[in-house]
Amino acid sequence: MSTFDTIPSTKKDALVEMLLRLADDRLILGHRLSEWAGHGPELEEDLALANAALDMIGHASSLYGYAAELEGKADEDHYAYFRDDIDFKNIAMMEPPRGDFAYTIARLFLFSVYSYLLYRELTEHVDDEQFRGMLNKHFKEIQYHFRHSREWVLRLGDGTEESHRRMQDAFDELWMYTGEMFEMDGAADAAVQHNLFTDVSSLKKEWLKLVGETLDEATITMPGDEQYMYSGARSGQHTEHLGRLLAEMQFLRRSYPDAEWK
Repeated sequence: MSTFDTIPSTKKDALVEMLLRLADDRLILGHRLSEWAGHGPELEEDLALANAALDMIGHASSLYGYAAELEGKADEDHYAYFRDDIDFKNIAMMEPPRGDFAYTIARLFLFSVYSYLLYRELTEHVDDEQFRGMLNKHFKEIQYHFRHSREWVLRLGDGTEESHRRMQDAFDELWMYTGEMFEMDGAADAAVQHNLFTDVSSLKKEWLKLVGETLDEATITMPGDEQYMYSGARSGQHTEHLGRLLAEMQFLRRSYPDAEWK
């Protein structure tokens, strides 16, 4: 399916589209998390964020690999290194710079709750054995990301006056990006009809409940949906940050496409 097609015409196209959406979310967030390597607030957390980044990029690699197999590409690197920003299908929340530690934890928490609910549904209903096998394998690590980021939200939100303020600021800044996680479009509808995806709009009620319970316990005020909500990244309308991120991430591979380890 080309960049500008919006509705997959075959079951294979619908599956490739969903694989790329899941993979792009994880590649971009994994890249942002990897920027913490060597900069974590404590050694244990430095390693935890590096491991979460590796998990995300590893999940993206296996999802890209299956998409490459279906589309007859040489390998998964095509999707990571040789597409332009308009071709990426991740939600916009993955794109802003890493920010401070509270911003990183808030973003990881909001996305991990969503991923937990999404993968729980997909592992029950996806009608593709290879895809479902990947989801089951990744689900264990997603549950760890959920628990780990939740613990930090509680620790920072109910911590010092400064950590509370930074945590509140992070959720206030990120909230406008959360609506995209629950948007349905023609491609998602087609995937649902082929039993390859789930109606993500149905996940929002439980997501709000889980997020709200944690923020209450952390003494953080949950932002409301009445504010401006970003939309359109799944179809290529990205923030200014994605192009800069890709320029850094893709530079070496695009400059030396035939380079090999000697």
